[in-house]
Amino acid sequence: MRRAVCPGSYDPVTNGHLDIIERASGLFDEVVVAVLINKSKKSLFSVEERLEMLREVTAPWPNVRIDAWHGLLVEYCKANDIGAIVKGLRAVSDFDYELQMAQMNQQLSGVETMFMSTNPLYSFLASSLVKEVATYGGDVSNLLPPKIEQRLRERIAENG
Repeated sequence: MRRAVCPGSYDPVTNGHLDIIERASGLFDEVVVAVLINKSKKSLFSVEERLEMLREVTAPWPNVRIDAWHGLLVEYCKANDIGAIVKGLRAVSDFDYELQMAQMNQQLSGVETMFMSTNPLYSFLASSLVKEVATYGGDVSNLLPPKIEQRLRERIAENG
């Protein structure tokens, strides 16, 4: 079975993330969307909330599984028999960092990284930017699935 992982913070999941996940699901037998657990990073949504939201929006793809991980991604790959990491690239600046990471991961474990160019509609899209725009009342409805946008607006209102 050909397995791949799409790692990220997904705080929150955007249409750009879903574009990469959907495309990866067509190339691999199983795609694991792995939410990074980083306790030193302040997240808007808890890991459990992000897992729940991802399960909801990836439901149309039966070969997509949602999980969380902490530590080295290559160790997660080894433990779960995953041979490829799928990463979306928005711009050349992403490539510089991601290439180093891919080479390190390959050296450490033999796990390959596959880069997918982001749909041009989402080339500027980052979860942090979406949160900032939404915090100031900007329209992010075309950047997120409707249920995720609703949860984002509710969370921003809670944090007042």
